[in-house]
Amino acid sequence: MNELSREQCVRPQKGAPPLSHNEVDTLLPMVEGWLVIDSEEVPKLQKTFRFKRYKEALDFSMAVGLAAEKQDHHPKITIEYGKVTIEWWTHVVNGLHRNDFIMAAKTDEIYRSREDTKPISS
Repeated sequence: MNELSREQCVRPQKGAPPLSHNEVDTLLPMVEGWLVIDSEEVPKLQKTFRFKRYKEALDFSMAVGLAAEKQDHHPKITIEYGKVTIEWWTHVVNGLHRNDFIMAAKTDEIYRSREDTKPISS
């Protein structure tokens, strides 16, 4: 189990800065397979998960959604046949926060706990 997945999200204060490049570079290796993308001029964590069936993708998305509700930190979830793409970022800091890495690690734990998954490939 990833140490980040054991952490709880904390609500960032308004005006808090996003993580620095150095902080992102330190945390990124802790969430294997996640990419930092620039979407709409905002850095985000992104990863695509593969599934054999659409229902498996839906079930996974629901599990991630429930974990997000528990932590009060919500991703963008894109569901397609055979795959789900998850993006984490923090609106209030307009970029990446430690919460995004915590939730990426929790997302990986959810994926690994499922019996119906294929190996991850983006």
